[in-house]
Amino acid sequence: MSEHRQDPALAPASAGRGGAEDAPRAQLDGREQAPGGASERMGRPSESRDPKARRIGVYVCHCGGNISDYVDVQAVVDAVKDEQSVVVAKHMMFACSDAGQQEMEDDIAASDLDGLVVASCSPKLHVVTFRGVAKRSGMNPYEYNQTNIREQCSWTHTDDRDGATHKAIALVRGVIGRTRLSEALEPLVVETTQKALIIGGGVTGLRAAIGMADIGLGVFLVEREPELGGWVGKFGPMFPHERDGRELIAQMVADVKKRPSIKVFTGAEVVTKGGSFGNYQIGIRVSNDPPETISVEVGSIVVATGFDAYQPAEGELGAGLPGVLSLPEFKELVDGSKGPLRYNGRPVRSLAYIYCVGSRQPDGNEWCSRYCCSATAHISIKVSERDPKVRQYHLYRDIRTYGNFELLYTEARKQGAVYVKFPDDAPPVVAMDKGGGLAVTVRDLLSGDEELEIPVDLVVQVTGMVARKNDAMVGMLKLPLGRDGFFNEIHPKLRPVETMVDGVLIAGACQGPKSSAESVASGLAAVTQSASVLKKGVAELDPLVATVDIDRCTWCGKCENACPYGAIEKLSLNGREVASISEAGCKGCGGCVPMCPENAIDLRGYTDLQITAMIDGLLEEAIA
Repeated sequence: MSEHRQDPALAPASAGRGGAEDAPRAQLDGREQAPGGASERMGRPSESRDPKARRIGVYVCHCGGNISDYVDVQAVVDAVKDEQSVVVAKHMMFACSDAGQQEMEDDIAASDLDGLVVASCSPKLHVVTFRGVAKRSGMNPYEYNQTNIREQCSWTHTDDRDGATHKAIALVRGVIGRTRLSEALEPLVVETTQKALIIGGGVTGLRAAIGMADIGLGVFLVEREPELGGWVGKFGPMFPHERDGRELIAQMVADVKKRPSIKVFTGAEVVTKGGSFGNYQIGIRVSNDPPETISVEVGSIVVATGFDAYQPAEGELGAGLPGVLSLPEFKELVDGSKGPLRYNGRPVRSLAYIYCVGSRQPDGNEWCSRYCCSATAHISIKVSERDPKVRQYHLYRDIRTYGNFELLYTEARKQGAVYVKFPDDAPPVVAMDKGGGLAVTVRDLLSGDEELEIPVDLVVQVTGMVARKNDAMVGMLKLPLGRDGFFNEIHPKLRPVETMVDGVLIAGACQGPKSSAESVASGLAAVTQSASVLKKGVAELDPLVATVDIDRCTWCGKCENACPYGAIEKLSLNGREVASISEAGCKGCGGCVPMCPENAIDLRGYTDLQITAMIDGLLEEAIA
């Protein structure tokens, strides 16, 4: 059931209509060009409308029950349908579906809407979706606003339907108030340099560089090690394709050398970043004799710095004892051996793999590294192929050979590997036996919780991935970090390689544990994302940026210190010093707004008046 209301007291109005407005502040007439062609608005007024004459459509989403199971969506519609400026109020099963979008487009045309409010899930998911609805209907896309009644209401208050419903009503009223005061903004257009910087010369960075060059972009590839290749360059046969990692990297390096548009810097690192999206000025320090810093200009930056292997502490599950190796060390041993496996000149007749070393620890690294189980099953198969008589024991908590990698797990067991499941709270104990060998004591849940003592020649600690630390680069590029230390993308499904910093992309295992194939796929995604912007020569940025009222600004520098993106600087103007905000550099975080003692800074889309209107809407429901 839905409500569609046409208020006869409100005359139809076109999207370009002006109206009564607050007296504008005294502002500078004209614009200064920002780097890359973006303009810097120095308090210039944009189109404003009479809030009382707005025509707003409100759509409350069921989200297939995710919202409507805990929020009375009909009650939300009934509560806001008579709000000032609301012309259409409806609820729908899936607002983001094709049918839901088409219904909104039809309403915008039929009711001449100039404002759109969607009450659904997190705006991070569907900002692009609903801006597209507005744009296709002839409405300015920045006249659309979204309120989150799923994560912030239904999922948060599953035990309080009435409370969740009242909270949803308050949030919707607040966003309606903000939408009444919204402006018809236009995207910021910047020119872009058709070159890219790739940081990291492992398999992800190499494949991304080749992809960039093949579509006509220039590439600067920076690797801090003396040679390209990363982890894959150290490996022999890898799962599931059985290609030799060293040969694979050698072929990719040869392909890079064939492409003159790729400039490679080894033994180098990125030390400075200036400019803004589309036109970054990068300083690359090269370890020549003497060292030198080279300046380049790029339109996008791809971070593909990879991962580090977990390093067990001394004594952790036998770490430090003779014959106890990490998984990377053991793979290097197997890849470098010919014939039956030997260690320190002695044949290896038995070995134990201990899984989840450094992973899934409540007091440490809580994540699962995903690739470890498959990699261990694969290397176990390789050992059996060389010598079927080697006894191999896999001591595990859980096995996660996802997808087709389950076949590796099955094959390893067929070849005689013994899998022993131990309790989460009772990991194996590794010690030296009386004969100078290794003994592993473990409880086996698959055989009646019996305690087993297994004598072995080698113990392989199946270590997972950990984030590679580079505080200087993180601070310079403003890369967002997750709690696990890996870099965070905007959304793992919808925007999997983009960061909150425009033009700075992440790819490969620097954003979380991945196999080599998955890393290459994300590297190619970064290529596609870069090409979609750089090949056109221009790009559009959100206009939701901070602006300065220069008549109020007295330049105290507090806004400059507050800006995490370096988008604010001092400008001399008519004998005065005032703040200047680069639209291309500003990310609309609003951190500078409360720092200004003169109240001279506002944020487009979230102005002081709009925030106040949102608060009033929230309080209206609370008082009621």
